[in-house]
Amino acid sequence: MPSQELSGTTAIVTGASRGFGRAIAAALSAAGASVVGVARSRGPLQDLQAELGDTFTPVVADATDPVVAGQIIDTYRPRTLVLNAGAAPLSRPIHHHTWQTFSRNWDVDVQHVFHWTREALLLPLDQGSTVIAVSSAAALRGSPLSGGYAGAKATIRFIAGYAAAESERRSLGIRFTSVLPSLTPATDLGAAAVTAYAHRQGSDVPSFVESLGSPLTPEQVGKTITDVATDPRHGNEAYLLTSAGLSAVG
Repeated sequence: MPSQELSGTTAIVTGASRGFGRAIAAALSAAGASVVGVARSRGPLQDLQAELGDTFTPVVADATDPVVAGQIIDTYRPRTLVLNAGAAPLSRPIHHHTWQTFSRNWDVDVQHVFHWTREALLLPLDQGSTVIAVSSAAALRGSPLSGGYAGAKATIRFIAGYAAAESERRSLGIRFTSVLPSLTPATDLGAAAVTAYAHRQGSDVPSFVESLGSPLTPEQVGKTITDVATDPRHGNEAYLLTSAGLSAVG
């Protein structure tokens, strides 16, 4: 199948102000897309706009707000939608969580993917559009120090799968897929998790990081998401992403 060029198209990236989201926005921009970055922090978005120039439009908003999701999709009608926003979990064992801290990633990560996916189907986005939900390898392996994080990330994968089936059933021609990046110390969220798990195992952080193998970088995530957006062969499946690349999750 031919690749889908991004030049002249619009991409929306939620959680674009930091970490993977920032790298994804930069990679999509470099590939020729006009990128709309959504995040709650104005300063980092403005910094990214200064870096990317006119190809980047910052939108300061709460991605979990269903009105925001509907308004932004209606306004920009993206060809590529990357759902990356999420909350940093509290790194504690299960009995040190309250229900509020345990469920935080359900209230933020899952809720935002639900709203934006729903809007993509309701509009619907144009045929040939791609929706990529960024989950986590924790969806497969668990994450005992982060409350409901792993379950939330697993649900994100399911939502993408349900939406893909609905797109096929209604012949919408919208690709829905999920990408599950592995744990990496290269982002603030990952670095906090690495530190917590190192301490839990009685290890120093450098030794624990070394045990993980070659770390996944934000730049690799950005390139991979861009590749998924441009390659129709990546569709309606979930993919584990490590520093070695993508592998389909059965």
